[in-house]
Amino acid sequence: MALQISATNPEHPALLLDLPWHLPLEEWPENRLVPLPRGISRHVVRYARAGSEVVAVKELAERPAVREFELLRDLDRLGIPAVDALAVVTGRTDADGGYLEPVLITRHLRGSMPYRSLFETTMRPATMHRLMDALAVLLVRLHLAGFAWGDCSLSNTLFRRDAGAYAAYLVDAETGELHPRLSDGQRDYDLDLARVNISGELLDLEASGALHPSVDPIEFGTEICARYQGLWGELTRTTVYPAGKHHYIEHRIRRLNELGFDVAEMQITHSSNGDSVTFVPKVVDAGHHQRQLLRLTGLDTEENQARRLLTDLESWMATQDDYAPGDPLAARPEVLAHRWVRDVFRPTVRGIPPALRGSMDPAELYHELLEHRWYLSERAQHDIGLDTAVKDYIENVLPKVRATLPEAAVAGAVQEGGTTATGQGA
Repeated sequence: MALQISATNPEHPALLLDLPWHLPLEEWPENRLVPLPRGISRHVVRYARAGSEVVAVKELAERPAVREFELLRDLDRLGIPAVDALAVVTGRTDADGGYLEPVLITRHLRGSMPYRSLFETTMRPATMHRLMDALAVLLVRLHLAGFAWGDCSLSNTLFRRDAGAYAAYLVDAETGELHPRLSDGQRDYDLDLARVNISGELLDLEASGALHPSVDPIEFGTEICARYQGLWGELTRTTVYPAGKHHYIEHRIRRLNELGFDVAEMQITHSSNGDSVTFVPKVVDAGHHQRQLLRLTGLDTEENQARRLLTDLESWMATQDDYAPGDPLAARPEVLAHRWVRDVFRPTVRGIPPALRGSMDPAELYHELLEHRWYLSERAQHDIGLDTAVKDYIENVLPKVRATLPEAAVAGAVQEGGTTATGQGA
Protein backbone atom coordinates (compact mmCIF):
# COMPACT_ATOMS: atom_id res chain seq x y z
CA MET A 1 0.00 0.00 0.00
CA ALA A 2 1.39 3.41 -0.97
CA LEU A 3 1.98 6.15 1.59
CA GLN A 4 -1.17 8.23 1.97
CA ILE A 5 -1.56 11.56 3.81
CA SER A 6 -5.13 12.66 4.57
CA ALA A 7 -4.96 16.31 5.63
CA THR A 8 -7.31 19.18 6.50
CA ASN A 9 -5.35 21.72 4.46
CA PRO A 10 -3.94 21.33 0.92
CA GLU A 11 -0.63 22.81 2.09
CA HIS A 12 -0.01 20.25 4.83
CA PRO A 13 0.87 17.17 2.71
CA ALA A 14 3.74 19.06 1.03
CA LEU A 15 5.11 20.09 4.42
CA LEU A 16 4.76 16.58 5.87
CA LEU A 17 6.22 14.56 2.97
CA ASP A 18 9.76 15.42 4.02
CA LEU A 19 9.45 13.61 7.37
CA PRO A 20 11.05 10.13 7.70
CA TRP A 21 7.90 8.03 7.42
CA HIS A 22 9.95 4.88 6.64
CA LEU A 23 11.18 4.81 10.25
CA PRO A 24 9.27 3.93 13.46
CA LEU A 25 8.73 7.05 15.57
CA GLU A 26 11.10 5.75 18.24
CA GLU A 27 13.91 5.75 15.64
CA TRP A 28 13.40 9.23 14.18
CA PRO A 29 16.73 11.13 14.12
CA GLU A 30 17.27 13.94 16.61
CA ASN A 31 17.72 16.54 13.87
CA ARG A 32 14.09 16.00 12.88
CA LEU A 33 12.70 16.37 16.38
CA VAL A 34 11.93 19.28 18.69
CA PRO A 35 12.87 18.60 22.33
CA LEU A 36 9.66 19.66 24.05
CA PRO A 37 8.24 18.15 27.27
CA ARG A 38 5.63 15.47 26.65
CA GLY A 39 2.73 14.25 28.72
CA ILE A 40 2.18 10.59 29.60
CA SER A 41 0.71 8.64 26.68
CA ARG A 42 -0.06 4.99 25.94
CA HIS A 43 1.30 5.60 22.43
CA VAL A 44 4.67 6.70 21.08
CA VAL A 45 4.58 10.49 20.59
CA ARG A 46 7.23 12.75 19.07
CA TYR A 47 7.47 16.46 18.20
CA ALA A 48 8.85 17.34 14.79
CA ARG A 49 9.33 20.30 12.50
CA ALA A 50 7.23 20.43 9.35
CA GLY A 51 8.18 23.60 7.50
CA SER A 52 7.41 26.46 9.88
CA GLU A 53 5.10 24.28 12.00
CA VAL A 54 5.90 22.22 15.09
CA VAL A 55 3.70 19.13 15.05
CA ALA A 56 2.91 16.31 17.46
CA VAL A 57 3.08 12.88 15.79
CA LYS A 58 1.33 9.94 17.49
CA GLU A 59 1.64 6.33 16.36
CA LEU A 60 -1.52 4.21 16.60
CA ALA A 61 -3.70 1.83 14.58
CA GLU A 62 -5.51 3.16 11.50
CA ARG A 63 -9.11 2.96 12.71
CA PRO A 64 -8.55 4.87 16.00
CA ALA A 65 -6.27 7.33 14.20
CA VAL A 66 -8.94 8.21 11.62
CA ARG A 67 -11.64 8.27 14.28
CA GLU A 68 -9.69 10.64 16.54
CA PHE A 69 -8.84 12.82 13.54
CA GLU A 70 -12.55 13.22 12.75
CA LEU A 71 -13.49 13.84 16.40
CA LEU A 72 -10.86 16.57 16.75
CA ARG A 73 -12.19 18.20 13.58
CA ASP A 74 -15.72 18.05 15.02
CA LEU A 75 -14.53 19.70 18.24
CA ASP A 76 -12.86 22.42 16.21
CA ARG A 77 -16.12 23.12 14.36
CA LEU A 78 -17.89 23.33 17.75
CA GLY A 79 -15.32 25.80 19.05
CA ILE A 80 -14.12 23.49 21.85
CA PRO A 81 -10.55 24.04 23.12
CA ALA A 82 -8.61 21.11 21.67
CA VAL A 83 -5.49 20.54 19.61
CA ASP A 84 -5.84 21.01 15.84
CA ALA A 85 -5.89 17.82 13.78
CA LEU A 86 -3.69 18.24 10.70
CA ALA A 87 -3.42 14.83 9.05
CA VAL A 88 -3.45 11.04 9.25
CA VAL A 89 -0.63 9.16 7.53
CA THR A 90 -1.29 5.56 6.47
CA GLY A 91 0.48 3.02 4.25
CA ARG A 92 3.79 3.39 6.09
CA THR A 93 6.46 0.75 5.47
CA ASP A 94 10.09 0.42 6.51
CA ALA A 95 13.07 0.05 4.16
CA ASP A 96 12.35 -3.69 3.81
CA GLY A 97 8.65 -3.18 3.10
CA GLY A 98 7.58 -4.14 6.61
CA TYR A 99 4.40 -2.69 8.12
CA LEU A 100 4.59 0.46 10.24
CA GLU A 101 1.67 1.83 12.25
CA PRO A 102 -0.20 4.88 10.92
CA VAL A 103 0.21 8.21 12.70
CA LEU A 104 -2.07 11.05 13.73
CA ILE A 105 -0.57 14.53 13.35
CA THR A 106 -1.76 17.53 15.36
CA ARG A 107 -0.49 21.08 15.50
CA HIS A 108 1.57 21.91 18.57
CA LEU A 109 -0.37 24.27 20.84
CA ARG A 110 1.86 27.30 21.38
CA GLY A 111 2.57 28.29 24.96
CA SER A 112 1.06 25.10 26.39
CA MET A 113 2.45 22.67 28.91
CA PRO A 114 1.54 19.12 29.99
CA TYR A 115 0.64 18.99 33.66
CA ARG A 116 3.80 17.14 34.67
CA SER A 117 5.92 20.03 33.39
CA LEU A 118 3.97 22.32 35.69
CA PHE A 119 5.05 20.13 38.61
CA GLU A 120 8.78 20.34 37.84
CA THR A 121 8.88 22.49 40.94
CA THR A 122 6.44 22.06 43.82
CA MET A 123 3.21 23.81 42.84
CA ARG A 124 1.30 25.86 45.40
CA PRO A 125 -2.22 24.65 46.27
CA ALA A 126 -3.71 27.93 44.99
CA THR A 127 -2.22 27.28 41.55
CA MET A 128 -3.54 23.73 41.61
CA HIS A 129 -7.01 25.09 42.30
CA ARG A 130 -6.74 27.16 39.12
CA LEU A 131 -5.77 24.04 37.18
CA MET A 132 -8.83 22.24 38.55
CA ASP A 133 -11.04 25.20 37.61
CA ALA A 134 -9.66 25.15 34.06
CA LEU A 135 -10.27 21.42 33.74
CA ALA A 136 -13.79 21.72 35.17
CA VAL A 137 -14.62 24.45 32.63
CA LEU A 138 -13.28 22.29 29.78
CA LEU A 139 -15.34 19.29 30.92
CA VAL A 140 -18.50 21.43 31.18
CA ARG A 141 -17.94 22.85 27.70
CA LEU A 142 -17.50 19.35 26.28
CA HIS A 143 -20.68 18.10 27.94
CA LEU A 144 -22.70 21.12 26.81
CA ALA A 145 -21.61 20.29 23.26
CA GLY A 146 -22.65 16.64 23.67
CA PHE A 147 -19.12 15.21 23.83
CA ALA A 148 -18.45 12.35 26.26
CA TRP A 149 -14.68 12.27 26.79
CA GLY A 150 -14.43 8.76 28.21
CA ASP A 151 -10.93 9.33 29.63
CA CYS A 152 -10.76 12.77 31.25
CA SER A 153 -7.44 13.16 33.04
CA LEU A 154 -4.60 15.59 33.58
CA SER A 155 -2.48 13.53 31.18
CA ASN A 156 -4.98 14.10 28.37
CA THR A 157 -5.09 17.85 28.95
CA LEU A 158 -2.80 20.74 28.08
CA PHE A 159 -2.69 23.94 30.11
CA ARG A 160 -1.61 27.39 29.09
CA ARG A 161 -1.66 30.75 30.77
CA ASP A 162 -4.77 32.88 30.39
CA ALA A 163 -4.39 36.30 32.04
CA GLY A 164 -3.03 34.93 35.29
CA ALA A 165 -5.26 31.84 35.28
CA TYR A 166 -5.06 28.71 33.13
CA ALA A 167 -6.99 27.51 30.09
CA ALA A 168 -7.34 23.76 29.53
CA TYR A 169 -7.26 22.03 26.13
CA LEU A 170 -8.23 18.49 25.21
CA VAL A 171 -5.34 16.53 23.68
CA ASP A 172 -6.50 12.92 23.42
CA ALA A 173 -9.97 12.31 21.92
CA GLU A 174 -9.37 8.62 21.18
CA THR A 175 -12.06 7.40 23.60
CA GLY A 176 -14.53 10.24 22.97
CA GLU A 177 -18.05 10.09 21.58
CA LEU A 178 -20.12 12.94 20.16
CA HIS A 179 -23.88 12.90 20.79
CA PRO A 180 -26.72 15.37 20.19
CA ARG A 181 -27.14 15.55 23.96
CA LEU A 182 -25.59 13.74 26.96
CA SER A 183 -27.68 12.02 29.59
CA ASP A 184 -27.04 12.61 33.29
CA GLY A 185 -25.60 9.11 33.45
CA GLN A 186 -23.08 9.83 30.70
CA ARG A 187 -22.00 13.03 32.42
CA ASP A 188 -21.72 11.32 35.81
CA TYR A 189 -19.61 8.54 34.28
CA ASP A 190 -17.23 11.06 32.71
CA LEU A 191 -17.02 12.95 35.99
CA ASP A 192 -16.29 9.81 38.00
CA LEU A 193 -13.54 8.86 35.57
CA ALA A 194 -12.03 12.32 36.00
CA ARG A 195 -12.10 11.97 39.79
CA VAL A 196 -10.36 8.58 39.76
CA ASN A 197 -7.79 9.57 37.11
CA ILE A 198 -6.86 12.87 38.75
CA SER A 199 -6.49 11.31 42.20
CA GLY A 200 -4.31 8.58 40.71
CA GLU A 201 -2.09 11.07 38.89
CA LEU A 202 -1.70 13.20 42.01
CA LEU A 203 -0.85 10.11 44.08
CA ASP A 204 1.86 9.36 41.51
CA LEU A 205 3.21 12.90 41.90
CA GLU A 206 3.08 12.54 45.68
CA ALA A 207 5.16 9.36 45.49
CA SER A 208 7.77 11.18 43.39
CA GLY A 209 7.96 14.07 45.87
CA ALA A 210 6.59 16.64 43.40
CA LEU A 211 3.32 17.33 45.23
CA HIS A 212 2.91 20.04 47.87
CA PRO A 213 2.70 18.36 51.31
CA SER A 214 -0.59 20.11 52.12
CA VAL A 215 -2.37 18.64 49.09
CA ASP A 216 -4.50 15.52 49.59
CA PRO A 217 -4.75 13.71 46.21
CA ILE A 218 -8.09 12.09 47.08
CA GLU A 219 -9.64 15.40 48.17
CA PHE A 220 -8.42 17.13 45.01
CA GLY A 221 -9.90 14.38 42.86
CA THR A 222 -13.21 14.87 44.64
CA GLU A 223 -12.96 18.64 44.32
CA ILE A 224 -13.02 18.51 40.53
CA CYS A 225 -16.51 16.99 40.85
CA ALA A 226 -17.68 19.79 43.15
CA ARG A 227 -16.28 22.49 40.86
CA TYR A 228 -17.88 20.87 37.84
CA GLN A 229 -21.28 20.51 39.54
CA GLY A 230 -21.24 24.14 40.69
CA LEU A 231 -20.50 25.43 37.20
CA TRP A 232 -22.96 23.05 35.53
CA GLY A 233 -25.71 24.08 37.93
CA GLU A 234 -25.11 27.78 37.32
CA LEU A 235 -25.27 27.26 33.57
CA THR A 236 -28.29 24.98 33.34
CA ARG A 237 -30.52 25.51 36.41
CA THR A 238 -34.09 26.77 36.16
CA THR A 239 -34.68 29.91 38.23
CA VAL A 240 -37.93 31.46 39.47
CA TYR A 241 -38.08 35.25 39.87
CA PRO A 242 -40.87 37.52 41.17
CA ALA A 243 -42.95 39.13 38.43
CA GLY A 244 -41.70 42.57 37.45
CA LYS A 245 -38.18 41.95 38.77
CA HIS A 246 -36.62 41.89 35.32
CA HIS A 247 -33.28 43.13 36.63
CA TYR A 248 -32.91 39.73 38.31
CA ILE A 249 -32.88 38.15 34.87
CA GLU A 250 -30.28 40.66 33.68
CA HIS A 251 -28.19 39.89 36.76
CA ARG A 252 -28.31 36.16 35.95
CA ILE A 253 -27.20 36.81 32.37
CA ARG A 254 -24.35 38.99 33.59
CA ARG A 255 -23.26 36.24 35.98
CA LEU A 256 -23.21 33.74 33.12
CA ASN A 257 -21.20 36.20 31.02
CA GLU A 258 -18.69 36.57 33.85
CA LEU A 259 -18.24 32.80 33.72
CA GLY A 260 -17.45 33.21 30.03
CA PHE A 261 -20.73 31.90 28.58
CA ASP A 262 -23.31 33.49 26.31
CA VAL A 263 -27.09 33.04 26.44
CA ALA A 264 -28.45 32.27 22.98
CA GLU A 265 -32.12 32.38 23.98
CA MET A 266 -34.37 32.27 27.05
CA GLN A 267 -37.55 30.40 27.95
CA ILE A 268 -39.69 32.56 30.22
CA THR A 269 -42.89 30.99 31.58
CA HIS A 270 -45.38 32.98 33.67
CA SER A 271 -47.03 31.12 36.52
CA SER A 272 -50.80 30.79 36.69
CA ASN A 273 -51.19 33.51 39.33
CA GLY A 274 -48.83 35.84 37.50
CA ASP A 275 -46.50 36.38 40.44
CA SER A 276 -43.35 34.70 39.15
CA VAL A 277 -41.31 34.07 36.03
CA THR A 278 -39.35 30.87 35.40
CA PHE A 279 -36.12 31.58 33.55
CA VAL A 280 -34.31 28.77 31.71
CA PRO A 281 -31.20 30.03 29.89
CA LYS A 282 -30.18 28.25 26.68
CA VAL A 283 -26.44 28.44 27.13
CA VAL A 284 -24.15 28.37 24.12
CA ASP A 285 -20.41 27.85 23.92
CA ALA A 286 -18.10 29.70 26.29
CA GLY A 287 -16.32 32.78 25.08
CA HIS A 288 -18.55 35.84 25.63
CA HIS A 289 -15.59 38.19 26.02
CA GLN A 290 -13.55 36.35 23.36
CA ARG A 291 -16.21 36.96 20.76
CA GLN A 292 -16.74 40.56 21.82
CA LEU A 293 -13.01 41.32 21.55
CA LEU A 294 -12.73 39.47 18.24
CA ARG A 295 -15.69 41.39 16.82
CA LEU A 296 -14.29 44.75 17.90
CA THR A 297 -10.57 44.30 17.27
CA GLY A 298 -9.91 41.11 15.33
CA LEU A 299 -7.78 39.83 18.24
CA ASP A 300 -8.31 36.13 18.96
CA THR A 301 -7.45 35.47 22.62
CA GLU A 302 -8.31 33.34 25.62
CA GLU A 303 -11.41 34.29 27.63
CA ASN A 304 -9.68 35.86 30.65
CA GLN A 305 -7.27 37.69 28.40
CA ALA A 306 -10.19 39.05 26.40
CA ARG A 307 -11.91 40.24 29.58
CA ARG A 308 -8.74 42.08 30.68
CA LEU A 309 -8.09 43.61 27.26
CA LEU A 310 -11.71 44.78 26.95
CA THR A 311 -11.39 46.55 30.29
CA ASP A 312 -8.29 48.36 29.07
CA LEU A 313 -9.94 49.13 25.73
CA GLU A 314 -13.01 50.64 27.42
CA SER A 315 -10.83 52.75 29.72
CA TRP A 316 -8.83 54.00 26.74
CA MET A 317 -11.95 54.76 24.67
CA ALA A 318 -13.32 56.91 27.50
CA THR A 319 -10.31 59.22 27.07
CA GLN A 320 -10.94 59.81 23.35
CA ASP A 321 -12.56 63.06 22.22
CA ASP A 322 -14.83 61.32 19.70
CA TYR A 323 -16.13 58.76 22.21
CA ALA A 324 -19.77 59.45 23.00
CA PRO A 325 -21.99 56.39 23.57
CA GLY A 326 -25.43 56.85 22.04
CA ASP A 327 -24.38 59.78 19.84
CA PRO A 328 -24.95 58.79 16.18
CA LEU A 329 -22.31 61.31 15.09
CA ALA A 330 -19.58 59.89 17.36
CA ALA A 331 -17.03 57.31 16.26
CA ARG A 332 -18.31 53.75 16.26
CA PRO A 333 -16.84 51.39 18.89
CA GLU A 334 -15.27 49.24 16.15
CA VAL A 335 -13.42 52.28 14.78
CA LEU A 336 -12.09 53.22 18.21
CA ALA A 337 -11.18 49.61 18.94
CA HIS A 338 -9.07 49.28 15.80
CA ARG A 339 -7.42 52.60 16.65
CA TRP A 340 -6.56 51.15 20.08
CA VAL A 341 -5.03 48.08 18.44
CA ARG A 342 -2.99 50.24 16.06
CA ASP A 343 -1.86 52.94 18.50
CA VAL A 344 -1.71 51.13 21.84
CA PHE A 345 -1.78 47.33 21.75
CA ARG A 346 0.59 46.59 18.87
CA PRO A 347 3.24 49.24 19.70
CA THR A 348 3.27 48.06 23.32
CA VAL A 349 3.76 44.39 22.42
CA ARG A 350 6.38 45.21 19.80
CA GLY A 351 8.28 47.14 22.45
CA ILE A 352 9.29 43.84 24.07
CA PRO A 353 12.40 42.29 22.44
CA PRO A 354 11.55 38.90 20.88
CA ALA A 355 14.50 37.29 22.65
CA LEU A 356 12.92 38.11 26.02
CA ARG A 357 9.34 37.42 24.99
CA GLY A 358 9.80 33.65 24.59
CA SER A 359 6.59 31.65 24.18
CA MET A 360 4.30 34.29 25.69
CA ASP A 361 1.59 35.21 23.18
CA PRO A 362 0.82 38.93 22.58
CA ALA A 363 -2.42 38.97 24.60
CA GLU A 364 -0.80 37.34 27.65
CA LEU A 365 2.19 39.66 27.34
CA TYR A 366 -0.07 42.72 27.22
CA HIS A 367 -1.95 41.45 30.28
CA GLU A 368 1.35 41.06 32.14
CA LEU A 369 2.33 44.61 31.22
CA LEU A 370 -1.01 45.95 32.49
CA GLU A 371 -0.48 44.08 35.76
CA HIS A 372 3.03 45.49 36.06
CA ARG A 373 1.76 48.99 35.36
CA TRP A 374 -0.84 48.59 38.13
CA TYR A 375 1.82 47.35 40.56
CA LEU A 376 4.20 50.25 39.82
CA SER A 377 1.36 52.78 39.95
CA GLU A 378 0.26 51.48 43.36
CA ARG A 379 3.79 51.79 44.64
CA ALA A 380 4.17 55.30 43.22
CA GLN A 381 0.64 56.36 44.26
CA HIS A 382 -0.05 57.70 40.75
CA ASP A 383 -0.44 56.32 37.23
CA ILE A 384 3.07 55.81 35.84
CA GLY A 385 1.87 55.21 32.27
CA LEU A 386 2.29 52.23 29.96
CA ASP A 387 5.60 53.32 28.40
CA THR A 388 7.30 53.50 31.80
CA ALA A 389 5.82 50.13 32.77
CA VAL A 390 7.16 48.53 29.59
CA LYS A 391 10.66 49.89 30.20
CA ASP A 392 10.72 48.68 33.80
CA TYR A 393 9.29 45.29 32.78
CA ILE A 394 12.06 44.80 30.22
CA GLU A 395 14.82 45.85 32.62
CA ASN A 396 13.70 44.26 35.87
CA VAL A 397 11.18 41.49 35.24
CA LEU A 398 11.67 39.64 31.96
CA PRO A 399 15.35 38.70 32.42
CA LYS A 400 14.52 37.02 35.75
CA VAL A 401 11.42 35.29 34.38
CA ARG A 402 13.17 33.92 31.31
CA ALA A 403 15.99 32.55 33.47
CA THR A 404 13.53 30.34 35.38
CA LEU A 405 11.15 29.20 32.62
CA PRO A 406 11.24 25.45 31.86
CA GLU A 407 11.41 26.06 28.12
CA ALA A 408 14.53 28.23 28.33
CA ALA A 409 16.77 25.27 27.58
CA VAL A 410 14.87 24.32 24.44
CA ALA A 411 13.70 27.70 23.16
CA GLY A 412 16.57 28.01 20.72
CA ALA A 413 15.83 24.67 19.15
CA VAL A 414 12.14 25.47 18.76
CA GLN A 415 12.76 28.94 17.37
CA GLU A 416 14.81 27.38 14.55
CA GLY A 417 11.54 25.79 13.45
CA GLY A 418 9.82 29.17 13.22
CA THR A 419 7.83 29.09 16.45
CA THR A 420 8.22 29.08 20.21
CA ALA A 421 6.32 26.87 22.58
CA THR A 422 6.58 25.02 25.85
CA GLY A 423 5.12 21.57 25.45
CA GLN A 424 2.31 19.27 24.47
CA GLY A 425 1.22 15.72 25.11
CA ALA A 426 -0.81 13.58 22.79
